[in-house]
Amino acid sequence: MPTVKIKYDRDACQGHNRCYMLAPELFDTDDEGYAILLVEGDVPAELEEKARLAADNCPEFAIEIID
Repeated sequence: MPTVKIKYDRDACQGHNRCYMLAPELFDTDDEGYAILLVEGDVPAELEEKARLAADNCPEFAIEIID
């Protein structure tokens, strides 16, 4: 069963928090409002759609899905 990984670029993040709003199982925010990736390695299959949704909605393209 194929799995995906999330690549997150903290330097590109501007703190819009769309990822957190769309996928709180995968992202949190720090004290400054920037995203924190909660998943190391493979994204659970049941959260893959949310991971893609978060990546697609990031205005800075700070989130990339690696197939």
